[in-house]
Amino acid sequence: MEKSGQKNTKISYKGPVVLAVLDGVGLSSKRDGNALQLAHTDFLNDLAKNYPAVALRASGEAVGILPGIMGNSEVGHNAIGCGQIIKQGIASIEEAFATGKVWQSQAWQDIMNRLKNNQRTLHFSGIFSDGNVHSSIDHLEKMIEEANANGIKSIRVHLVFDGRDVPPQSEPKYIQRLESFLRYFPDCDYKIASGGGRMVYISDRYQNDWGMVEKGWNAIVHGKAEYQFTNATDAVHAFRAKDPKIQDQYLPSFVITDDNKQPIGKVKDGDAFIYYDFRADRAIEIAMAFTYNDFPYFDRGACPDVYFAGMTEYNSDTHVPEHQLVPAVQINHTLNNFLGEREISQLAISETVKFGHITYYFNGNSYDKAPGEEHIQIDSGPSDYDNRPWMKAAEITDTVLENMDKYRFIRLNYPNGDMVGHLANVESGIVAMESIDIQLARLAKKVDELGGVLLITADHGNIEELLDQYGQPKTSHTTNPVPFLVYDNTENRAKYRLKRLDDAGLSNIAGTIATLLGQDDYPGDWRTSLINVIE
Repeated sequence: MEKSGQKNTKISYKGPVVLAVLDGVGLSSKRDGNALQLAHTDFLNDLAKNYPAVALRASGEAVGILPGIMGNSEVGHNAIGCGQIIKQGIASIEEAFATGKVWQSQAWQDIMNRLKNNQRTLHFSGIFSDGNVHSSIDHLEKMIEEANANGIKSIRVHLVFDGRDVPPQSEPKYIQRLESFLRYFPDCDYKIASGGGRMVYISDRYQNDWGMVEKGWNAIVHGKAEYQFTNATDAVHAFRAKDPKIQDQYLPSFVITDDNKQPIGKVKDGDAFIYYDFRADRAIEIAMAFTYNDFPYFDRGACPDVYFAGMTEYNSDTHVPEHQLVPAVQINHTLNNFLGEREISQLAISETVKFGHITYYFNGNSYDKAPGEEHIQIDSGPSDYDNRPWMKAAEITDTVLENMDKYRFIRLNYPNGDMVGHLANVESGIVAMESIDIQLARLAKKVDELGGVLLITADHGNIEELLDQYGQPKTSHTTNPVPFLVYDNTENRAKYRLKRLDDAGLSNIAGTIATLLGQDDYPGDWRTSLINVIE
């Protein structure tokens, strides 16, 4: 494998190497619905014209997932931080289903034996769509089918509506698909039991709003929710009648009740529960609620004796949950550990909604810090991104500027492109991009002052495509490439050139950072640096 870093000439900066990840900012030639193009971004425009720049692949096989599948923040940060293409996410899960390994797992065998012996109920929950970013409805259907083959007679499904990785008003399409599927098992008691949108129900992340998890817990375990309906389709129609513009991700929580107004799907002693998300960030907190003995985040009330399993491991440090259908992906030789071994100080910073990505996922699915590594989290506050699309970009920048002279490598994540992009509001998206542009200019000024270099990239696309081909709002990620820009006004700029690799992707960034830090002996399983050092 070629490595530009194996030349004798090394690059050395007086100041730090700064990596700014513009979360959810891809590249597209289309102008309609493209907040990046529509925004006034003087700094980024100047950078693209006058500094080294290249487009990077950030989806499909380039980040270790299936061909044609849009990238996401988890696999994107994994690829940036480990310098490798690792089969993971839906790719590794699909392989487990294709080979039958998922049915051979200890967790699946335990659940089947438990329920066959006590004739209790198997519960499923997870983000409910075919978006293939957090989960897949295909996996849910395959597990229901296999459970039926194993003699399981009672199943309840607790829906977490998507509307972010699929069109914003997809329901009741997926409800109808599942209900049609369940009719293939007329002799069994298989039903939808509860539901709610992913931004209000169950799937909080980074402990930003435990109230979301509490709503899910109360519906699933205690049968208590804001609303009651006799079926899930009626629930969606009722919410849309009240607010025709409401997106699936914000649908209020509800439970399904019988003729006597009693909830049909409460989790009870002896039951089993499978959370089928394969992506961890929006699954870990409900897993904690079901598995922790000491749980301080909200009052769970009476806790049923339940066998809880995740599709995979959701925290590789604490090994939660204990039971998993598919083993966790192992990621070695991460950038943070490589730099830590060489006593290179480093800082990671973002606001709450993306803090886990610039730390846990960047570091190969681990919160463990390398020697000399520090993390700073800025509180995101209320998730009112439509009305506050600037989010905490200024506060992130303020903190970086205060600390820039203390570290040799700084990485930060501006979440605006993704979090605002998921709302498909073009005007808000434009403000988000203009806000980021202002902050990047501030970073650049300090980088120049200290004699460093600023790298700008993204983990996946989103905000550059807020309208679909029919002009309708598009909330999902994209398969578009992402930028890689090098802002360098030091004498080093004349010492290297950007390579034009046919398959350049996010996993080439780690080697590039190492090279810019003068570390040309990066691991052999990393992909090559994006720069050629000129002798």
